[in-house]
Amino acid sequence: MKSGISRRAERVALHGTRSGRRARAVGAAVGALAVATVGFAPSAVADDVQSKQWYLGPMQAEQMWKVSTGKGVKVAVIDSGVNANTSSLKGQVLTDEVPKSVAYRATDDYGGHGTTMAELIAGTGAGGGLKGLAPGAKIVPYRVKFENLKGGADELNKTPEPAEAIRAAADTDAKIINMSFGAVGPSSKEEEAVEYAASKGKLLIAAVGNDGRKAGDTIGYPAAYSYVIGVASVDKSLTVSKFSSSGNYVDLSAPGQGFPGWCDTNFRSYCDNVNGTSSAAAIASGAAALIWSAHPDWTVNQVTRALIDTAGRTWAKNNPSKYGGYGLIRPRLVLAKQNYDAGPANVDPLRAENGGDLLAKSAASSTSSSSSSSPSAPSSSASTPSQAPEKGSTGGTSAAGSSTESSKDDNTLWVVLGAVAAVVVVGGGGVAVARARRAR
Repeated sequence: MKSGISRRAERVALHGTRSGRRARAVGAAVGALAVATVGFAPSAVADDVQSKQWYLGPMQAEQMWKVSTGKGVKVAVIDSGVNANTSSLKGQVLTDEVPKSVAYRATDDYGGHGTTMAELIAGTGAGGGLKGLAPGAKIVPYRVKFENLKGGADELNKTPEPAEAIRAAADTDAKIINMSFGAVGPSSKEEEAVEYAASKGKLLIAAVGNDGRKAGDTIGYPAAYSYVIGVASVDKSLTVSKFSSSGNYVDLSAPGQGFPGWCDTNFRSYCDNVNGTSSAAAIASGAAALIWSAHPDWTVNQVTRALIDTAGRTWAKNNPSKYGGYGLIRPRLVLAKQNYDAGPANVDPLRAENGGDLLAKSAASSTSSSSSSSPSAPSSSASTPSQAPEKGSTGGTSAAGSSTESSKDDNTLWVVLGAVAAVVVVGGGGVAVARARRAR
């Protein structure tokens, strides 16, 4: 267990340390601090919405896009569905690549949550819409069951469970699986699906939850599963959001508060301050897409290690914060160095916390099976996931208990579809954690 450092003591800068010192740029393309001057055309949909995406300037998005836009990377968005017809998502959503088994109404989004996540990841910003951190990436939409789903029993029966969508996404060429949803307890089917996807080399990113203000605050699932990067939220002052859940499952933090998102079911206008760890997870997925696009030969281990090693933090790397994890994402530090060394491809940087290196186990199993295969003893598939150490279960199911509140600091579909995560400062003391994934 980590020491109970308060959130207020864990302030981090997007471009430096607590004192605000900027890290020296390594490459000319990502060198200078960019001002928030992202161009857009006013429209009836949104007025000046991109200027409200305060993080694009400090993260030097315009400079990063000179190196990478996320082109060539597909991100599976498992959520409330993705409206492919918003001005910012036209041409960005690969509806034909959703596996038929989980394709039911994948582009119908009744609340705007999944569409917001998709735009934060890969929106082009056309028509004055949200600009994604990786506007060159593509979105593969998955609509899953959640409480209060419209359409009644028939609709529920036809809509896939999150576990089904995770498995289906694992069998595609999507590199990243964004899961801005959660539940208070684990599901054995969902955990097995997560391990399966991890064994396939997918980067799984999830929102940690919006229960930071509640007594007994705990991280939600799937963020709390091994092999999932749990993302917390930070506000404009680079302080961990007060609503962001905390605990030993928080791995990274990203902007998740103080910018617009969809809240109109007719997609006529954005709402300001649609806050939650859901958005933070989406922005982290966008950051990963930028890195993977610039280094297409890297493995999930190398992308994860690059995100961790370059994260902004004021605490020791070997003592991650239960509020901000290993720190605030800073993909520009990876993109600024053309020959960035991301370490060994086959070593999971979080193997100690995850209970082992799943990719290495799968590779070893595949090699062993291939060498010993014979007509009487068929080899097992390399896609069969290695089993992680057994974890306790509280009997909870993943897509149940969706919040229907429209709180200013609660993305409305957290317990099913996530809430925006906050990053590194929030006044407050220690918070109870259900169980520790990390040994320390």
